Amino acid sequence: MNWAAFSSAEPDLARTAEERFGAFTHHVLATLRKDGSPRTTGLEVRFLGGELWLGMMPDSLKALDLRRDPRFALQANPGEGQSLGGGDVRIAGRAFEVEEPRTKAAYVEEVKPPEPFHLFRTELTEVVRTCVEDEKYLVLQIWKPGQPSRTIKRT
Repeated sequence: MNWAAFSSAEPDLARTAEERFGAFTHHVLATLRKDGSPRTTGLEVRFLGGELWLGMMPDSLKALDLRRDPRFALQANPGEGQSLGGGDVRIAGRAFEVEEPRTKAAYVEEVKPPEPFHLFRTELTEVVRTCVEDEKYLVLQIWKPGQPSRTIKRT
């Protein structure tokens, strides 16, 4: 499921996620190395044309990881200090490299990335928001494709 389909199914959670990712430029991407161990790296993301895009420098290890195994996890930058203004947002899914010239040209026109670059389109498998409510509850909002989002409150 792409970002547009998720946004249609869960507009409030999608808006919150976009706001969290929009609050800072750099976020944390987790990919899988050849041996299956995790790799975390910084990354800029873009929400354009109903898609969540991941752009990367040529032959970066994270790009090579995704070419080999498309599974990823992405965490919004929590910002400075103790506050997670808007909550913590994590997105999991699969990323597939886009090499189609028109699609890449449209991305370049909008984003103006340094070239050359790798461009990945994402398919979502999970979106999770964690926040504190009323200074008392830890609240988790969890969405997975084909299921309504569910909310868990813990004291």
